Amino acid sequence: MQSFTFKAADDGTFCAVSYEGNDAAVTVPAEYCGKPVTVIYDRLFKGHPEITSLTLPDSITDIGAAAFDGCTGLKSIRLPDGLVNMWQYAFARSSFEEIVLPEKVKYIVPFTFQDCRQLRRVVCPEGLKKIGAWAFRGCDALETVETPKTAEISPQAFE
Repeated sequence: MQSFTFKAADDGTFCAVSYEGNDAAVTVPAEYCGKPVTVIYDRLFKGHPEITSLTLPDSITDIGAAAFDGCTGLKSIRLPDGLVNMWQYAFARSSFEEIVLPEKVKYIVPFTFQDCRQLRRVVCPEGLKKIGAWAFRGCDALETVETPKTAEISPQAFE
């Protein structure tokens, strides 16, 4: 069973602010009350190791801090095309091996992927401007990060 709670955002869209459930496959609704769901709130799925697959609607523009922290069962995720922002620790301690960032993502903030121990490959969009300090801290299996040549990469990004 899956149950979400939503909160109206200032722009008339909705944020998914709480989740209850124990399903392996989770789908975030694209709409609530006829309006798009645009935000995955901070810590929404934190500590849900039972989640193995997740479907996010393309309406999502923001993934909050620690939203998927500790989702150790999450083996793959397709990020929505509308995604613009991912906040600190958004995917910390998740278990996927590869992630492809959509075109609208311009920044990878500090600690976004901290301790993603199985992460091997990251594909960044051509418009990526910056990878912050410690964005990939503790990503011991990381082999490839494809970035545009113009992206600024913090010297501590992989520490």
